[in-house]
Amino acid sequence: MYSNNDPLTINLLRLLNIKDCDYHKSPDKRNGTQRFQIVIAPPAVYLDQTRQSVRKEIGVAAQNAYNATSGAYTGEISPEMLKDIDIEWVILGHSERREIFKESDEFVASKVAHALKAGLKVIACIGEKLEERESGTTTDVLRRQLSAISNKVTDWTNVVIAYEPVWAIGTGKVATPQQEAHEFIRKWLKENVSEETAQKTRIIYGGSVNAKNAPELGKQPDVDGFLVGGASLKPEFVTIINCPLESLMKDSNDSNFSGHFSNEYRNERFVSCMEKSEEVTAIEET
Repeated sequence: MYSNNDPLTINLLRLLNIKDCDYHKSPDKRNGTQRFQIVIAPPAVYLDQTRQSVRKEIGVAAQNAYNATSGAYTGEISPEMLKDIDIEWVILGHSERREIFKESDEFVASKVAHALKAGLKVIACIGEKLEERESGTTTDVLRRQLSAISNKVTDWTNVVIAYEPVWAIGTGKVATPQQEAHEFIRKWLKENVSEETAQKTRIIYGGSVNAKNAPELGKQPDVDGFLVGGASLKPEFVTIINCPLESLMKDSNDSNFSGHFSNEYRNERFVSCMEKSEEVTAIEET
């Protein structure tokens, strides 16, 4: 059972399990509806219970995993352990892991590669600090972080990229314009991995996303979803999930569609939520 001092997890499970929660139905220009797969990423000690408690269509993710199957790594959790309890997702490279635990680009990349090899799907987080943004080196940082992953990963099928400007997380500030960073990431994938990877890979935005700013954020053509913070633990999370995305509503033949990527590839919306006590992710499927 969940401990009484973890009300946020309990409230979130109640929110996602209620019958009146129609977050899986949202307008879609192509077929009239959009379906969402919600992926909850609670603290490690709640993973198994969360998997057993939520609706079957809701996935569960770990907030972190190590880059080895076994060995003398006291306190670490391997992707293989997560698979044992039917966990299908893991979030890697979050800014707090990079900053507080000093995880290098190369170490994050090795964890991404190992998790994918073990059969997990990965939410790979990248993003710049405030001083890097102010110095005009945002693209240099993103290029460095993406290159590290690319050096270890050849198949990006099960990778979702979360662009999270570190300075915007939990501050109420939103990176403007978001499209520039997302467009750069997609262009980088096209030029350094493959055009198909660029077309298929979902790039989500994180940084003080809430129900008020989600509609505007969703208008950006290369924003395929959100990495949400505290708002994921409130009823407004459903509003964020239901927010229409320009990248899914545009026709592939629309000349105004930045990047010219066909919807048949980018056909899943990803909404991810991060809080000190847990993280939540929502993916839209067609």
